[in-house]
Amino acid sequence: MAIVFRPQGLRWRTCTCALLLAALATGCAQLGAPPYAADYEALDRLEARNPGKVAVAKVQPTDPNDKINTLGLRRAKLVSPSGSFAQYLEDALVRDLGEISVYDPKAPTRIAARILVNELDLGVVNGTGRMDVEVTVTRNAAQTLRKTYRGEIAFDSSYANIVAVPAGQAAYPRLVRALLRQVYGDPQFVAAIAPSAP
Repeated sequence: MAIVFRPQGLRWRTCTCALLLAALATGCAQLGAPPYAADYEALDRLEARNPGKVAVAKVQPTDPNDKINTLGLRRAKLVSPSGSFAQYLEDALVRDLGEISVYDPKAPTRIAARILVNELDLGVVNGTGRMDVEVTVTRNAAQTLRKTYRGEIAFDSSYANIVAVPAGQAAYPRLVRALLRQVYGDPQFVAAIAPSAP
């Protein structure tokens, strides 16, 4: 008797694509942003500079209805699994800093961030993303840095929604990584979170 193996991953992708196509056709698709994945090269470089312990303040804006926390992908809507894109960024920061063992919610050095621009443009052939974030670092309530960083990405898109919308959905974690890569690689940021003198 022949045994036929049916790959579950392929079946899942087929069903997902079918559901996405149906939702797009009715104009009611709501898609979750994929989980954030760290840029380990950027984190290794930051760790090599011996940063001090840091806390992370609540990233702004916290209102889930704020335009920053709403991303349209043509007739679909991209939503954050964290409830808002501000929380998505906060979770990414905490995770990254925890990866290199410098995150400490009680540390006197605190990173605060406000998202100013949060955009994905699917285009017709090429898609783009842009995120601008104002980062403020304080140490014992004294400000040591206030600077705006920009992350930008490009990705393949299409006139067809069934191609372009999943491409935009998949691109969001890349956009957050691009933004944080700019932050972690900035010498002024590194100096602001350096260990305080004894």
